[in-house]
Amino acid sequence: MKKILVLLAAASLLQACTSVNVRKVDASAHKLDLVCIEQNPKVIVSDMLTVLEDGFQRHGIRTMIYKDKAPERCEYTLWYTVTRGWDLAPFVNHAELRLRRQDETIAMATYKHSGGLALNKWASTSTKLTPVIDELLSGFDATPAK
Repeated sequence: MKKILVLLAAASLLQACTSVNVRKVDASAHKLDLVCIEQNPKVIVSDMLTVLEDGFQRHGIRTMIYKDKAPERCEYTLWYTVTRGWDLAPFVNHAELRLRRQDETIAMATYKHSGGLALNKWASTSTKLTPVIDELLSGFDATPAK
């Protein structure tokens, strides 16, 4: 019985405790031609903007990066935050995306890695967030941006 408890405890430590929660965009209600991404200077994950732009463009949605205040032509904006943890090396442990039309949040997604000894914690930003972005935009065709 002790062996079983030890094995269960060890297995629980090795599990990847990752959770993803997505409220996707209603593609029938929102035609996304352009999404303006608000650059978050507090995010130190160097490839985050690239991952976001690639994700939207993969679904045929053009992107534009802005600082501070959204330009007038930006009907849809994306706010994001990302934090990192550290375990021998830094890794993305939390990301949150909020897609807005003017001041109303129309879609959101969160990614959270809660620890454990799983090796996927050191996976790339793209590997972790591409499926999250794809689910967020699942109502839009995966075609190149115009």
